[in-house]
Amino acid sequence: MNENTAILFRPVSLGSLDLANRIVMAPMTRDRAGDDDVPTDLMVEYYRQRASAGLIVTEGTQPSPAGKGYWRTPGIHSDAQIEGWARVAAAVHAEGGRIVLQIMHCGRVSVRANKAGETVAPSAIRCRDLVPGPDGVPVETELPRALETNEIPSVIAEFARAAANARRAGIDGVELHCASGYLPQQFLNPTSNQRTDTYGGGPENRIRFIVETLQAIGAAIGSDRVGFRISPGNPYNDMPDADPAASFGPLLEAADKLGLAYVHVIDMSTPDLDVPALIKANWSGPVIFNNNLKAETAVDLLGSGQADAVSFGRHFVSNPDLVARIRHGAPLARLDRATLYTGEERGYIDYPALP
Repeated sequence: MNENTAILFRPVSLGSLDLANRIVMAPMTRDRAGDDDVPTDLMVEYYRQRASAGLIVTEGTQPSPAGKGYWRTPGIHSDAQIEGWARVAAAVHAEGGRIVLQIMHCGRVSVRANKAGETVAPSAIRCRDLVPGPDGVPVETELPRALETNEIPSVIAEFARAAANARRAGIDGVELHCASGYLPQQFLNPTSNQRTDTYGGGPENRIRFIVETLQAIGAAIGSDRVGFRISPGNPYNDMPDADPAASFGPLLEAADKLGLAYVHVIDMSTPDLDVPALIKANWSGPVIFNNNLKAETAVDLLGSGQADAVSFGRHFVSNPDLVARIRHGAPLARLDRATLYTGEERGYIDYPALP
């Protein structure tokens, strides 16, 4: 083992999730789900190959038909989908791995041709960014319907049922996707949330949907099996925010009281936003950091105490044995971006491991 990277291989516990190492596979949409958004044999093999990660966070998975935004993303709301994820979980566990399911409700980031359910959001404001349709060509999103106040508890209940379904499938926990411009962040951001009820207005109201959802998921499966992902300052999917600290600070402070397993942070630090400082000031629990990392920068984050674990995205796509490659200082295989969302086996389960 390279002595400089030894810290990456120390075990760590995030809530009740016991990790053999601190290298986390980040959630990544890959568009390989089958009919009716059921996980396929390809997905079973894809996750099995990467089970040496201390923790796998699955691709974003819709809690309901209305939560779907992209073509061929998996769900966790039907018996067939639960059975598909059960096969994924069993394969990962057979290799000694741990896996949590990321729950992703896209809200207004949706194309009608990609889904069967209705498109809903905090406010009837269209996402101005284009979203890929079924043929991969980016197209305009549809205008969402603003949720009525009395509908919001049922949406929160969808997340809790999705978490319970994940545990029913044998998955170790869940991660609530509160980043990338999807429904939870749409409630958080004043650009997309212009409500005048208790879920809109000041930060104390705009954080309410996320906090109540985390509470409901925790009640369903235990808060120590629940993480959440944030990306303060990230404008992706039409999420401009002049003062992200004003929203994310109160959110972190409120979530810190819930006994959650971790916060998963995409670091979008700028001269006006110090994300590590924002986390440190408002959160006392475990932190998974993601910031376009290399092994060396990941080691620095762990050694400085800014992170308890570190997540890698694209490196895990082209290196199913990324943990072994880091351990032995081996070169990394290059990513074929052309097959990220197409190609079936090609660019998905055919990247070779070290001999």
